[in-house]
Amino acid sequence: MRAAARPTIRETGMQGRTLQLTSPSNPRIKEIAKLRQRSHRDRADALLVEGYRELKRAVDNGWTPRTLVTAPELFLGKHEPALIARCIGAGADHLEVTPAIFEKISARDRPDGLLAVGPQLHLSLGDLALPPDALVVVAESIEKPGNLGTILRSADAAGAAAVIVCDRCTDVQNPNVVRASVGTLFSLPVVETSTAEALEFLSSRGFSILASTPHAEAFYTDFDLTGPTAVVVGAEQVGLKDQWLLSPACRAVRIPMLGQCDSLNVASATTILLYEVVRQRVARDRSIVPPPARHEHGGDDPHVDSLHTAAAVLDNRRPGAAGQHNSGSQP
Repeated sequence: MRAAARPTIRETGMQGRTLQLTSPSNPRIKEIAKLRQRSHRDRADALLVEGYRELKRAVDNGWTPRTLVTAPELFLGKHEPALIARCIGAGADHLEVTPAIFEKISARDRPDGLLAVGPQLHLSLGDLALPPDALVVVAESIEKPGNLGTILRSADAAGAAAVIVCDRCTDVQNPNVVRASVGTLFSLPVVETSTAEALEFLSSRGFSILASTPHAEAFYTDFDLTGPTAVVVGAEQVGLKDQWLLSPACRAVRIPMLGQCDSLNVASATTILLYEVVRQRVARDRSIVPPPARHEHGGDDPHVDSLHTAAAVLDNRRPGAAGQHNSGSQP
């Protein structure tokens, strides 16, 4: 019987050591793979963050990983070592693995060789310190992690002060929420609470509460949204609960639908509503808009130096792609 491969250790020159693992049966790899399941994540108070952009945004916003797993052969750019150094410097254990092992713990079709495990995020309404004209997003009973993550991304882009998740149907700590949010789960406060508590919190603080429903008479553009505003959206199948729609503190609004469909995907609808708030606030004070940013893959801290470089790396991973050149445009 052949002995199992022993992990090797090398000094990193940072604040710790890198453990190199070559066996997929290593106990630490098995434990990380189990974290795909919510029960294991909750038991370990663990959050999985995969991908360069997601991990960098998490670290930039003060999240400290406990364990960092890397597969250098899968890296897409040249900036990963600096991010790895930051994680190790913050105290993370560093496990360097083969691509085959990384793919065992990855949830992506094309992993980029970076995955971290750290503490879950838990906030309450009492933790929120909102500015005078705060924009808050309320997401009630959202079922799909991708939709919730996209709502977080749109909320961040619109300058929201917080996102309140009511009567959740999906796990906020789900890796797919992190991925769809592109790491913005870490850039703004996310609170989980009940519908009743969220409604009381907002109404007692004088928020203009827009409750989105296709059955409303008023359009979402009919109201002044430059003061403290809450945009409330619900599950696509059943919509918002009557607590919102019947409350005198809320204004039921709809997005005009000119075709046969009577509603939009909840994440798309949320983005439309949020950008009406942005439009009104920018019209009042254009200086709130920062200067134009370069593409996420470029600029001062690029992951990949260009989209063409990224495409070339990914193309070369495909079977039979060696030596081929793809001159087509990016989708």
